[in-house]
Amino acid sequence: MIFGNIKNIEEFAYLEEQIKECFEYAKTHDLASYEKGSHEIDGERLFVNIVEYETTTPEKRFWEAHKNYLDVHFMLHGTEQIDLNFIQNMELKEFVAKDDFLPMEGEKNASVVLTDGDFLVCYPSDGHRTAVCVGEKPETIKKAIFKVKI
Repeated sequence: MIFGNIKNIEEFAYLEEQIKECFEYAKTHDLASYEKGSHEIDGERLFVNIVEYETTTPEKRFWEAHKNYLDVHFMLHGTEQIDLNFIQNMELKEFVAKDDFLPMEGEKNASVVLTDGDFLVCYPSDGHRTAVCVGEKPETIKKAIFKVKI
C-alpha cells in the first residue's frame, strides 16, 4: 500500500512506470468531467474506472483484493475512508476470475482518509474496504480507480 497526494508526486520517483503513467494521465486529463464507468487508456493493460457513490458505514461495505490488477485510487472530489488489512490476516472467499475480485472477511488493521488529490495504491496483498464515511455523515464522492495489469 502506498498513500500520498498528487501535489507531492515528485517524492514518489521510485514507483513503477505503470503507476507513474496513471498520475501523468490524471495531470493531463480532466477526470472530474468523465462520466461514470470504465475508460480505456491502453487496452486491458491500463484503464480507469470513474465511480461516484455515497459513503456509508463499514458494516454495509465489503472487503476485496485483486490478483491481476493493481488499484490506484485517486480522489477527485470528496472525503472517503478506506479500511485496510493484509489478505494474510483475512478469511479469503472464492476468487472471481472474470472480475479479478477476491472477497474476504475480517477486521481492519489500518485506515486512510482520501481527500481531493490523494491517492492510494493497493497491491495484491492489500485487502481494502472502500466507501466508508468519515465521521457520521455520509458524503457523495467521485473517484478515479486506475487498474494496472500486473
